Amino acid sequence: MSFVDIKNVRKSFANVEVLKGVTINVEKGEIVTIIGRSGSGKSTLLRCINGLESIDDGEIRINGEVVHDKATDLRRLREKVGIVFQQFNLFPHMTVEQNITLAPTLTKRVAKGEAARKLAHEVLSRVGLEQKIDAYPEQLSGGQQQRVAIARCLAMGPELMLFDEVTSALDPELVGEVLKVMEDLARQGMTMILVTHEMNFARNVASKIVFMHAGKVHEQGAPAALFANPATPELRNFISSTH
Repeated sequence: MSFVDIKNVRKSFANVEVLKGVTINVEKGEIVTIIGRSGSGKSTLLRCINGLESIDDGEIRINGEVVHDKATDLRRLREKVGIVFQQFNLFPHMTVEQNITLAPTLTKRVAKGEAARKLAHEVLSRVGLEQKIDAYPEQLSGGQQQRVAIARCLAMGPELMLFDEVTSALDPELVGEVLKVMEDLARQGMTMILVTHEMNFARNVASKIVFMHAGKVHEQGAPAALFANPATPELRNFISSTH
């Protein structure tokens, strides 16, 4: 069994089927990048993996645990499965430290004060922002806010991280600093599933590419093979449109 098993997942909103039998396996330590045009179901799939959206059919298992089983404690599951969105969702009235330590002090029994601040320092050092521990979100650039959002996720000690278009709301010159953090996490062995339009990142960092089209997995495989020799016209057109 893979670390993440997604089997024949279907999901509709009203009468529109967004996921039409999606099957993907992710091994521990793998970096899986999901690519495809807007509306192909990529972000919906990520939200289903984290239990933020229900599914109509199929099964999602994370480390053997069935995500959409009524017996599953979703709050506990989400401690192990972090998700970072394109909007940073930081609390504007809280400092960087307070944003990062809010959840660990509430749910993981990290003691407020010295222990919480030490944790904030640790995760901020992983994203290169230790010096911003006492800043407020409005004092940070978009790239810095996104790196704080990643640090906040890391503070929960996740086993799997989901990234949903995390660079798409950033100015182009700020994209690189966020991608560098994600590359560092990849090198450190974090299991990651990313939805991204950053083709260079997909090509150079991912261990597997999943190309979604019209709610289905159209092609998947190693980046070098998929980019060099797309098997379908849909992937060929998608790649040529991103250059």
